[in-house]
Amino acid sequence: MLKRILATSALLCLLLLSVPIASALDSTNAPDVNMYEIGQTVLKIGLIEGMSPDDAIDAMNSKAVELNMKLVGHQNVSAELQARGIESPRLEIFQFCRPEDAVKMVRFNTIYAAYMPCSIALVEDNDGRFWLEMLNLDMIINAYELPQELQAIAITINGEMLSIITAGATGNF
Repeated sequence: MLKRILATSALLCLLLLSVPIASALDSTNAPDVNMYEIGQTVLKIGLIEGMSPDDAIDAMNSKAVELNMKLVGHQNVSAELQARGIESPRLEIFQFCRPEDAVKMVRFNTIYAAYMPCSIALVEDNDGRFWLEMLNLDMIINAYELPQELQAIAITINGEMLSIITAGATGNF
């Protein structure tokens, strides 16, 4: 952990040294920058034997509807690459959100917007095995003390995303 922090600090120093001194001194134009060291950021679960990627997608979407989570985005990255003539393993990203909860979190602290919407990626690895991957939302929940109402929202969303990814991996919804 300390090595990673030192390496990140060294990289930032190098980047700062590469900025012309005149612009480095112009603090009126300088953006605010915050970095957060967060380990264990991804939850990865494999599809069970016999579970097809298409069935996993159907199960996730069904579970999301049941939980009143809206599918707000779908990016079929591999289909886009194949349309361009580029061979690609299957890669799709599904984005879920409950807008009412999202705005409450962002009003409390805008950094939560960087984690929205909640995404689950369907990924085919180099061996042809399929995985579902999402952010480990526990790290976000535990990163800050939240007011009781927001803590309850965050815990509920985390549980619902875990239900969606589990439904996709197992077909049980």
